[in-house]
Amino acid sequence: MEKRRELICIKCPKGCRIAVAMDGDEVVGVEGNSCPRGEEYVRKEITSPTRMVTSTVRLIGSDMNVMPVRLSGEITKGKIFDVMKEIRKCQVKAPVRMGEVLITDVCGLGVDVVAAAEALDVLG
Repeated sequence: MEKRRELICIKCPKGCRIAVAMDGDEVVGVEGNSCPRGEEYVRKEITSPTRMVTSTVRLIGSDMNVMPVRLSGEITKGKIFDVMKEIRKCQVKAPVRMGEVLITDVCGLGVDVVAAAEALDVLG
């Protein structure tokens, strides 16, 4: 039995309303996207949604208490809480360079937690 879902594309500022026809778990039709990225986005969002995670970690030895971090790639939506649990455990000592790996292969997902900014130590 075919069912329809509607999503709003987030790949560009247009925010196309895209209608997706489903037959069970299979996407059988996509309408309403104004570019190929929209179709690619909804197919992935319905079959295997992923997200980029950004957060902060505690910072020691700096005038900042926390610093921003991000993942080096996307993870499946269902693993976000596991990754956030690991990020909350992390604290780093200044100085830290932007792009520096703070947690390698977080939760065995093949992505790293990296510094998203520079953090100088109190003296530097």
